[in-house]
Amino acid sequence: PRHKCGNQKSCPKNYFAFKIVSGAANVVGPSICFEDLVLMSSIKNNVGRGLNIALVNGTTGQLLKTDSFDMYSG
Repeated sequence: PRHKCGNQKSCPKNYFAFKIVSGAANVVGPSICFEDLVLMSSIKNNVGRGLNIALVNGTTGQLLKTDSFDMYSG
């Protein structure tokens, strides 16, 4: 069976499914999936160099904000 975000198993009830994949230099970009919805990825063109963060409401699961912080340039 297929599980949310391509995970190997289903999450317990009352838990959100998520998957965070780190990028590899400038070859493969990072991605963040939450409840089977890709929040950030190279394809969506909303990731950057450094830390990529998606802020999600922990009760409702609603996406509040996405951003990236370039740790190299300060």
